[in-house]
Amino acid sequence: MTESLILLARPRSAGAGESRVGFTVSKKVGNAVTRNRVRRRLREAVISSFGVEEWPACDYVIIARKKAVERPLSAIRDDLTLALSRIPQESK
Repeated sequence: MTESLILLARPRSAGAGESRVGFTVSKKVGNAVTRNRVRRRLREAVISSFGVEEWPACDYVIIARKKAVERPLSAIRDDLTLALSRIPQESK
């Protein structure tokens, strides 16, 4: 858990292919326009900072928190890096 997001990971079986990422932005974050903007920013943070191919083979769910609305993209990238570093070793 970080200021702008929560990252959940579930390991994939061997040979299951590359990682998959899903995004969840609840109504607590804001109206539909705000939620879509946050979802686009989270997607951009994933693509620009790593690329899913470089992530450990897991299914990921990124849950946006209210702070994601006002945080700059660079801070969201930092939060994502921190959350990825906290994934237990058996998932990697």
